[in-house]
Amino acid sequence: MSENRSKLSAKLKPGRKVKHGGYSYLATGKLPEERKYIIQFLTAARENLIRDIGPTEQDLTAAQIILIDRIVTKLGVIRCIEAYIRENSVMEGKSLAPCLKESYIAYNNSVRLDLQALGIDKQVRERVDLDGYLKSNYGKKGKGNADQE
Repeated sequence: MSENRSKLSAKLKPGRKVKHGGYSYLATGKLPEERKYIIQFLTAARENLIRDIGPTEQDLTAAQIILIDRIVTKLGVIRCIEAYIRENSVMEGKSLAPCLKESYIAYNNSVRLDLQALGIDKQVRERVDLDGYLKSNYGKKGKGNADQE
């Protein structure tokens, strides 16, 4: 067994681990000091998601609230990774930065799937006011009623 461990430890690369703050945000709910501005984004994102579905949080089901909160958490990780990449580099040597290579796409896909589960369309569709449409195009009675008279 100790032989397997020595082989495993030999494969690990020495050096500083990436500290973008996304994983600590997952574990503690707190952001690193230099990333506090992300809280404003996450608060606005949560409020907008609730308004898109709700219009208030009381109008949502428990499942919808849970999905929204999971989306906001995942967005926090994504934003931390993006901030880290802006401050550092997309590339580390000849390869993609580990935080992009290992989890960035997975978190983005997970958010996309959660948004689909909430029923949020790619484009916000304009709601049609049927009564207003009939009044503006056919007068007060509507075309169908005029034919019956």
